[in-house]
Amino acid sequence: MRTYRDLFRAPEYTPLFAVVSANTAGMAMSGLALGTLVFEATKSPLLSSLAMFGPSFTQLIGATTLLSAADRLPPRAALTATSLVFTLTTALVAIPGLPVWALFALLGVQGLAGSVAGGVRYAMLTDILPKDGYVLGRSVLNMSSGLTQIAGFATGGLLVAFFSPRGTVLVGAALYLVSALASRFGLSARPARAGGRPSIAATWRGNGRLLTSPARRYVFVGLWVPNGLIVGCESLYVPYSPSHAGMLLAVAAVGMFVGDVLAGRFLPPAWRERIGPYIRLLLAAPYLAFALDPGLPVAVAVIALASVGYSSTLLLQERLMALTPDELHGQALGLFSSGMLAMQGVGATIAGTVAQFTGPSAGMAVMAAASVAVTLAIAPGLRPPVPAEAV
Repeated sequence: MRTYRDLFRAPEYTPLFAVVSANTAGMAMSGLALGTLVFEATKSPLLSSLAMFGPSFTQLIGATTLLSAADRLPPRAALTATSLVFTLTTALVAIPGLPVWALFALLGVQGLAGSVAGGVRYAMLTDILPKDGYVLGRSVLNMSSGLTQIAGFATGGLLVAFFSPRGTVLVGAALYLVSALASRFGLSARPARAGGRPSIAATWRGNGRLLTSPARRYVFVGLWVPNGLIVGCESLYVPYSPSHAGMLLAVAAVGMFVGDVLAGRFLPPAWRERIGPYIRLLLAAPYLAFALDPGLPVAVAVIALASVGYSSTLLLQERLMALTPDELHGQALGLFSSGMLAMQGVGATIAGTVAQFTGPSAGMAVMAAASVAVTLAIAPGLRPPVPAEAV
């Protein structure tokens, strides 16, 4: 499978595309509105960062307790249910006068639901597409997410400015409902990928199998840590430039889109291993320029260039699927997604804490330096091509 036409001819790819797009749009619009709402109320870069990315912390709880459900529940039912959870909790967040602790409690519920939804959603690609179509199919979903984030952040910024943050949150809730409807009526019912009931014990066994492999451990660290630290940079866009945060987030989405097009459609397989290390460094290195506290035009260029480096996760996901048995694909992708989002919460917390004492620009530079250091440290474990291994 080499062309976009072949991809969209595959049964059920288009409905899955709609599910992912609606979910991403809801997340972009509600996330920006929540970050703005909390910053206006508290003037705290830390709490603003946590409002946008902090719910990812609960992904760790979900990854250690609920993740076996990604392979042991019927995919359509699981996606519909989790989208409805996002719809309800996002609508409740918009209630006027809601205490900050209650807001974060509701966002924590979203994190638990998201830990299952991520694994189910992307493991469906291995059911819908042939193995050689995974990179192209996932790259298009990433591209859709990038374009949707551009539209979502831009529209969200306008709605926040001319309507209200709470009204924008409700628009995000409506988009989550669209995702639930697309799941229920667009996808076919199919059985669970693995037998048995989801449980904490089953989750631990699956995670143990995934993490006992040194090759997979390096891949997981590469997927989780450098990106999470750079998302910490993104969590500081609001305090860095409150009136231009939506634009900066949209610029980041443009860079991600460009990277996914290049990696998914035009980068030959033989080149993926060769230039992968440089793409991983590209994600963080440009952000070092924030140590000089650049103006807005330079910041826009830096963010656009660095965000191309997010395509490195696409290449690492392909390696992860090659190293993972079929019956663990959902849990592997769920563990990747949960770990990545949890590290985004860690990155947002660290960045917000640093910015409390040094300012947003210095906080971004510190996070970039940490990401570069981690990328260089794990490079030996990711350098050679890794053959499929027995489990």
